[in-house]
Amino acid sequence: MTDPLHQCYYGAIFRLTHGEKMVTEFKRPKTLTAEVTQHIRQQIINGDIHLGAAISERTIAAELNVSKTPVREALAQLSNEGLVTIKPQSGVRVFTLSAREVREICVFRKALETAAIAIAMQNDPAALAQALQAVVDKMGAALEAGDQRRYLMLDNDFHQVFFDFCDNSYLTNSYVRYAGKIAALRTHLSIKPRHTSLSFQEHCQIVETIRQGQLEPLLALLDQHLGRTHETYEIGVEDIAAADAITD
Repeated sequence: MTDPLHQCYYGAIFRLTHGEKMVTEFKRPKTLTAEVTQHIRQQIINGDIHLGAAISERTIAAELNVSKTPVREALAQLSNEGLVTIKPQSGVRVFTLSAREVREICVFRKALETAAIAIAMQNDPAALAQALQAVVDKMGAALEAGDQRRYLMLDNDFHQVFFDFCDNSYLTNSYVRYAGKIAALRTHLSIKPRHTSLSFQEHCQIVETIRQGQLEPLLALLDQHLGRTHETYEIGVEDIAAADAITD
C-alpha cells in the first residue's frame, strides 16, 4: 500500500470507507515566499505602496517578521510581473508609468481581451453573460456602499471572466502574468474624474451586448472601454511627467 504521507505530498489523501475509495483534495499551503509575494503585490495593487515608491527589503522583512531571503525572492518574482524594477546600486521601486507604457499596456490588453471574449462568445455566450452579470451585480453593490477597494477587485474579476470562458491556456497565462500590473494601473486611474462611473456603465453595456449575441458591437464597445484608459491617463500629463522623471 502506498504511504499516506507520500499521497499527501502529491495533493490528495486516499482512504477506504464502506468499501469505496474516497478522495479528498486539498490545497498545499503557500510557501513563505509566496505569502510575502502576495502581500507586496496586493499592497501595490491597492495603492498602499504608490507608483514609483522605493521598497525596502529590511522594512518589509521587519513588518512581516521574516528574513530578507523570502522578501528578496518575492521582489524578484514581482519584477518578472513588471510590478517593481530592481536596479543595482539604486534599489527597488514600484513600477512607474510613461505615456509609451500606457499605450503598450492598452495594446496588449486589447489584443488579449478581444481574442478571449470573442472565443468565449463562440463557446457559450449565455454562460459568459451570466458569469459577468454576477460580477456586475456585486460591483453595483460595492459602488452603492462606497467600497472603492472592493469595486476595483471586482473589476479585475470581470475581465478575468473573459479568460475563464475562452478555454485557452496561452491567452490566459499571458494575461495573468501582467494582471497585477493592470490592476495597479486600474487603481491609479480610479482617482480620475468620473473614471469609475463610466467604467461601470460600460461593464453593464458589455453584458447586455453579449446577451444580444452581437459580436461586432461588443468588440467595438470593448475597444472603447480599454482605449479610455489611455485617454483618461493622458489627461493627467503631470502624472506621466512625474513617472518619466523617476524612470529616467
